[in-house]
Amino acid sequence: MGRRRRAQVRRIQPDPKFNSIVVSKFINNLLWDGKRSTAQRIFYGALKRIEKLTKEDGLTVFERGLNNVKPVLEVRPRRVGGATYQIPMEVRANRKESLAIKWIIRAARARSEYRMEERLAQEIVAASRNEGTAIKKREEVHRMAEANKAFAHFRW
Repeated sequence: MGRRRRAQVRRIQPDPKFNSIVVSKFINNLLWDGKRSTAQRIFYGALKRIEKLTKEDGLTVFERGLNNVKPVLEVRPRRVGGATYQIPMEVRANRKESLAIKWIIRAARARSEYRMEERLAQEIVAASRNEGTAIKKREEVHRMAEANKAFAHFRW
């Protein structure tokens, strides 16, 4: 546990196109070497591709995919009497969102399509249908929490 004061939560400006903080957080996580305009172009291009693929609004498909990837439980290590136990805990709301964003971006980067725009679009569509690598990651985290349910009584 840190001994200094708690870190201040920074206010994030909403993105210019949709005026959404969630989209802005996603673009911030997509950034590479501080190239915000490139990250925005990739994200907005991915939303256009999603609209072509699904014939639905790209932003609603993105939000549905993000909600599908958000984990409910995760395991946190806790040291008890010389042994370290993986204790299942509920995930805070802001952590749910950040984990979902990171998992979708990591899964998109691991895909084999040529353009990042296409990879991101495919991963978001897959997440909105409850399939894909990001959903597998969430299921894996939930399985770990379920397997360690016996240690739940060590929770604070």
